Amino acid sequence: MYLKSLEISGFKSFAKKATLNFNSPISAIVGPNGSGKSNVAESFRFVLGEQSIKSMRGKRGEDLIFNGGAGPGSAGIAGAGGGAGRANRASVKVVFDNTPQRDKGGQRALNIDFDEVTIERIVHRDSSNEYLINGSAVRLKDIAELLAGAHIGASGHHIISQGEADRILSANIRERREMVEDALGLKIYQYKKDESTRKLEKTEENMKSVESLRREIAPHLKFLKKQVEKVEKVQEMRDSLRALYREYFKREDIYVKEERTAVDSEKHAPTHELKTLDHELASAKARLAESKNRDAKSDELIAIEGKLAGIRAHKDALSRDLGKIEGEISAGERTILKEREKQSRDEFKTVYLKDVEAVVRKIEDLESISDIRALFTEVKKLLTGFINQHKTADTNGIGSTIGEIEKDITQLKHQKSELESAFKKAIHDEQTLHEEYNQLRQKIEKEKDVDRDAEKNVFRIIARQNELRGILAALKNREDRLVLEEESLKRELQEAYALVGREAMDYDTLELAPEAGRVAQEDRRKQIEKIKIRIEDSGAGNSLDIMKEYKEVEERDAFLARELEDLEKSRISLTALIADLDARLDHEFKEGILKINTQFQNFFSLMFGGGTAELAVVREKKRKKRSDTDLGAVLDMDMSDVDGESAGGDSEEEGREGIDINVNLPRKKVKGLMMLSGGERALTSIALLFAISQVNPPPFIILDETDAALDEANSRKYGDMVENLSKLSQLILITHNRETMSRAGILYGVTMGSDGASRLLSIQFDEAVRVAK
Repeated sequence: MYLKSLEISGFKSFAKKATLNFNSPISAIVGPNGSGKSNVAESFRFVLGEQSIKSMRGKRGEDLIFNGGAGPGSAGIAGAGGGAGRANRASVKVVFDNTPQRDKGGQRALNIDFDEVTIERIVHRDSSNEYLINGSAVRLKDIAELLAGAHIGASGHHIISQGEADRILSANIRERREMVEDALGLKIYQYKKDESTRKLEKTEENMKSVESLRREIAPHLKFLKKQVEKVEKVQEMRDSLRALYREYFKREDIYVKEERTAVDSEKHAPTHELKTLDHELASAKARLAESKNRDAKSDELIAIEGKLAGIRAHKDALSRDLGKIEGEISAGERTILKEREKQSRDEFKTVYLKDVEAVVRKIEDLESISDIRALFTEVKKLLTGFINQHKTADTNGIGSTIGEIEKDITQLKHQKSELESAFKKAIHDEQTLHEEYNQLRQKIEKEKDVDRDAEKNVFRIIARQNELRGILAALKNREDRLVLEEESLKRELQEAYALVGREAMDYDTLELAPEAGRVAQEDRRKQIEKIKIRIEDSGAGNSLDIMKEYKEVEERDAFLARELEDLEKSRISLTALIADLDARLDHEFKEGILKINTQFQNFFSLMFGGGTAELAVVREKKRKKRSDTDLGAVLDMDMSDVDGESAGGDSEEEGREGIDINVNLPRKKVKGLMMLSGGERALTSIALLFAISQVNPPPFIILDETDAALDEANSRKYGDMVENLSKLSQLILITHNRETMSRAGILYGVTMGSDGASRLLSIQFDEAVRVAK
């Protein structure tokens, strides 16, 4: 036996605890009308999870709780004067035998590892409910899932009342199909399909939401991508500039060091030789001064030599000054070129603070204007005029800085011009004195006596000194230019550090092939200047923030894309699952219909002594209004092809599948359910319900006065069917019929006293027979 016992306490008319033990395949519950025997069937519905209070003949949860008896003292005090007090709660407990079944491969009826399973439901006056399995609190969903595996439900086909027996005949084809699916145990597929459909709808909603989010961030991502491309392009230019800087600095450093070493090295020998010649010249002059044969021409020659030395020294000084001035002019011209390139772009226009303060004072003077639009117009006019004024200012591209530099350059050029004139004059004076010196020397050479060798030595020394001084002057010019180039290199290093960072200065370990001349280095410097200008013009902004934001948005988009892909896979999987469930549901449903029809025909023939009965799978017809186009097509048709119905404004289309019942009574021309009498409908519904129960037998069936409309002959047939059905399912019969009572192994009588509370009496026929024997 699957069903062991039922315990009712405080439920409806059962004020006190009443226990029904089901030790027989067939148990009957009898009693007069109004005694509360149908409350037993409703207690089964209640404990198995029925949520419709209306189906249990109530309006609220507290209607299911015993409300007190009508006897004396029943105003809520139990036991006072014999009346039953009002209960605060109602509970129903049902106990199942869940031992493994040998005929089912050792499986348990309920999917829980207990040999005995107790399910209890409690309702309180505030309509709150408690659900328990073996004394542990659970959810209603847990009970429904546990019972569904055993083909048991709160309002399934296994609990059939007198009114519900005819419901399967009165229902429409779709409702009838749902009843048959429930009886065949196909609800589990329908539940899975409904759950999968909900998941599919949720998945599609999520897909729409994700797609919407991707569409929302797409323009921003596109904008950021362009910004990143700019940043990457600028970064490429900076990398290129960094590489150029490193090579430029490396070669410039090598050049400066080599040039410094070369100058110092070349200066050493001439300087030392010049000092030696000074000592030799002093000795030679001393010998000439002591010479007795010294004459005026010699003195004159020495005087000219002294003047010539002074002029050459003056000329060397002028040459050095010219070199310095040329270097300063070259540096100033490069600075002007950079400033002019900046001044040619509007973003580098210089605006003086006093001009900005003047505009602010003008705007503050406008505070007296109360009209916002007029105030905005005046402010806009002032700002536009200010921008245009300073945009067109310095039209020659010369700012105050450039002007000062150009002023300095003009002065330097003027000084250069004066120095060049003085230098030319010095050259002319030198040539004149040199000619005089040569002429006088030629005369002296003719007149020389024994001191001629000393004089020749003086002349040689002076000539060599002049040559050495020329060499040292040239080296001094090289040294001055080198100082300027070193200062320029320091400025470039600072600028490179600001533009591309410290990496540009890590050039010490760089290995380079030797390079002849300075042309390639100058080209490299020009290329560096071009790249610097392009970087300044790029306007890439804060590259780190842009890259960070782009990475975040791109990762967000990639995450959404992956999520969309996962949702698409889920949608495909759910769609396939729904299609598979539909196929299985349709297959098993039609297989079940064939089995039911076999049993339905047998029971129907037994009840009516012949005839035919079957369930047919049909599609419902839906009325569809014709559109104007359809009506026009109808009017164009040959009227001989249009009957009275099809020429109307509506048409039919097929809907969902359902179940129709076809019956044909013997010896009568009755072929439709509408033509059956009340008794015939009752017999037909009983035959159909019993047929459905035999195809997929539930553990137990409760029949609540389904035999009320049967006469004596049909009652015997009903009893025979009950006995056959009890071989497959445990039966609980609520009846008034004597024939039905005689088939029960245990009989429970329900009575109601003056206090309005139901009580139980039991008779076990099987045990009585054994005792009698």
